[in-house]
Amino acid sequence: MFTSNIGRLRFFLYSLGLAVAEAVVIVVCIVGTIGFEGLINSAPGPARQGMAGAVLIASLIFVALRGNFASRRSRDANGRRWILWAYIALSAVYALLQAGVLLVVKFGDPESIPGGLNLLALSIFGLWCTILWAKPVAGSNIDELTDVFDFDGPLPAPARTARAAAAAAAPRVPPAPQPFGRPRPAGFGKRGI
Repeated sequence: MFTSNIGRLRFFLYSLGLAVAEAVVIVVCIVGTIGFEGLINSAPGPARQGMAGAVLIASLIFVALRGNFASRRSRDANGRRWILWAYIALSAVYALLQAGVLLVVKFGDPESIPGGLNLLALSIFGLWCTILWAKPVAGSNIDELTDVFDFDGPLPAPARTARAAAAAAAPRVPPAPQPFGRPRPAGFGKRGI
């Protein structure tokens, strides 16, 4: 389950589900430790350490899950490894900074909220979109990628082998030779202008 390839739609749905689950877990961590009223009325510092620690641990668990899904999607699309690792590393840094912001933010003072976290979130979203829109490689198992949906039902085994045999038996046509010299200028109609 955690090693198979993931198609675009499944990656999108898994990411959406993880985002909702992470938001719920962070709310549960805040309510379970000091509550929202305690968070708003408390001074930044040691009173919020337990809450910030719980949020950090929960966020890092979700970073690991998102990294797993991104790794499977990247492998399916034969994506670049640096994009995957940048996505995972920046997500981990974002989780750390998010917990730190909860530790030091002063509610009611808009200047205490750092704006750099939004830029980091935007770059993580860009990497996520790159992983999402990568095209699957030619050798991907389409049945594994589309098993979430049953479009026309499974193809019978003889039809699969017949289609593969017909594709293998098709003659290969060499590319047309290219003329030497400068190409003709494109004109308007057959005669040009």
